[in-house]
Amino acid sequence: MTNFELISKLSNTDHQDIDVLIAGAGPTGSTLAADLLRRGLRVRLIDKAPHAFKGSRAKGVQPRTLEVFEDLGILNEAFAEGGAYPLTGVHIGPFSLPWRMIQRNKPTQSVPYPNTLLLPQLRTDAILHRLIDRLGLKIEFGIAVEGFEQDSDWVIAKLSSGENIRCRYLVGADGASSTVRKAAGIEFVGETNESDKWLIVDGMVDNLSRNRWHMWPRLHGKSVAVCPLPHSDQFQIMIRLKTDETAVLDEAALTAQFYTLTGLRLHGITWSSVFRPNIRLAKHYRAGRVFLAGDAAHVHTPAGGQGLNTGVQDAYNLGWKLGQVISGAPDTLLDSYEAERQPIAARVLGKSSELYSGLDKRRLSSLKRGDEERQLGISYHAGPLAPADTAITKTLKVGDRAPDAPCIGPGGARRLFDLYHGSHFTLLAFGANAAKALPELIWSTSGADLHRYIVGNGSVNDTSIKDTTGNLKRIYGITNDMLVLIRPDGYIGNIIANNWKGAFDNITMKITPSQSKAMQSN
Repeated sequence: MTNFELISKLSNTDHQDIDVLIAGAGPTGSTLAADLLRRGLRVRLIDKAPHAFKGSRAKGVQPRTLEVFEDLGILNEAFAEGGAYPLTGVHIGPFSLPWRMIQRNKPTQSVPYPNTLLLPQLRTDAILHRLIDRLGLKIEFGIAVEGFEQDSDWVIAKLSSGENIRCRYLVGADGASSTVRKAAGIEFVGETNESDKWLIVDGMVDNLSRNRWHMWPRLHGKSVAVCPLPHSDQFQIMIRLKTDETAVLDEAALTAQFYTLTGLRLHGITWSSVFRPNIRLAKHYRAGRVFLAGDAAHVHTPAGGQGLNTGVQDAYNLGWKLGQVISGAPDTLLDSYEAERQPIAARVLGKSSELYSGLDKRRLSSLKRGDEERQLGISYHAGPLAPADTAITKTLKVGDRAPDAPCIGPGGARRLFDLYHGSHFTLLAFGANAAKALPELIWSTSGADLHRYIVGNGSVNDTSIKDTTGNLKRIYGITNDMLVLIRPDGYIGNIIANNWKGAFDNITMKITPSQSKAMQSN
């Protein structure tokens, strides 16, 4: 009898089944765990490291990720512990030239958080870990997945603790060297330039202003960047080594090298690492009941500040789909995870590589970050859940990000994001005919709830919201009677301009449990 057959025959009194086992408690795995926990799923979150990550590594949180954090209820903590990116100070000889690498934008009614937040990764992790703790889950450090077996119903994961865990799904968010990816036999396509190395160090630097992200593009054949970390005396220091140079992480060697390069004293080092840019993409994001997310699925150069953010949004995309399928929705919904997220990662890899190659040519334009890096323009249009032939508005297509907009709603809501907050779907009805159809549309009693609102100028109650200024209708580009469905991850799930019931049934068949399964589960 195989290990899988033995574990599968155990009774429920001999072991505890869970819904999802997540390997990796970084930003990606932690975001997924939080999203699944708020859906009431049984989750375990493990990490092979002995403790939470202690370095600043991925320090840029993009606007779209800030919207995810707002939905999870941790945005205020992120703002409290982060800060704005300072101007860049480019040092050339005795001169320092101020330059804005990351554009600053004013908030609008549709984009409330338009700017990248400077937030060291250890604080991002800590914020997410506190959320997970509030949701009642203890992260298990010092435990890794060593291998797994699966059939059509379960995954049996072997842990380094000696346990064999039976779970419905296993998610590998365990980094670029992912054990889960390797055990699943998924190819990691791309390249690693072993001669390209960066030192990354967190420490204090004497007599260096904290109002600039300091960059020395040419210092004895090396590049140096020193970024002040908010609410601390520390900087993140990055030193690009020569191709034939051996990286040394000894504190004395690091401080001596930094002084030789800049004439400044580095001390109080709390974390250091060697980074080799990889450019790799998993050939698949799914192998049966096993999924990859974050760096386990895609890695790229640091240019553009996209890695952490792309991983968080992988998790945000996968979470609601796992919840729906566990509740009885068609398994094919999980195939849409790879179909939607892999092209996004491929584009990020391409853009990041383009920016990074410009660094070798000493082009300042390669450092500049704009709208694409903010990730607000990501769309799943023309994907499996957003067919290209569906209705559109003047401003939106199915698969686009659902913008914020002002409104007056129940419970003191003052904007659409207040109404979208949570694990549910949202359906907006514009116009009398759409409003009439709203209560007649059937939604599953299992899985994520559907919140329905008529948008108008009348009274506000549990099923209606007031568009006092007309800006909501303008931002959403509404010109006639329409239904607009918003997915739990904040993207347009459907736009229906006629045949209300038929078009609505067409999408619900893909994303919700059938009524028969819902009745069985109840």
